[in-house]
Amino acid sequence: QLQASGGGSVQPGGSLRLSCAASGFTLNSGSTAWFRQAPGKEREAVISSRPYGGVTYYEESVKGRFTISRDNAKNTVYLQMNSLKPEDTAVYYCAASRRGLVGSLRYTATSYDYWGQGTQVTVSS
Repeated sequence: QLQASGGGSVQPGGSLRLSCAASGFTLNSGSTAWFRQAPGKEREAVISSRPYGGVTYYEESVKGRFTISRDNAKNTVYLQMNSLKPEDTAVYYCAASRRGLVGSLRYTATSYDYWGQGTQVTVSS
């Protein structure tokens, strides 16, 4: 089970940090990722990390602005979002897999076994 938190409203240029706490399994056993879905659009992968950490995939528009990290002691993954833009507005979902993912599996939603409930991020002036 994954429990996401930390969404909210922020002005353009601001920052937010999303958290996703896992229970019942260990995040380090597989890949973790954050996806987002804006109104009227398909869910897209934003960023993913390999088992035990380390970014393995970035969506082009978030490079240099978003980072993913883990706290192994808390079994929690984070998404730090800086320099937010209105086009970042979406519902953000954390996801985790039972095994490490490679290639296109890293940014394919069906590759992931566990999903958080989604948290709204709104970037607006």
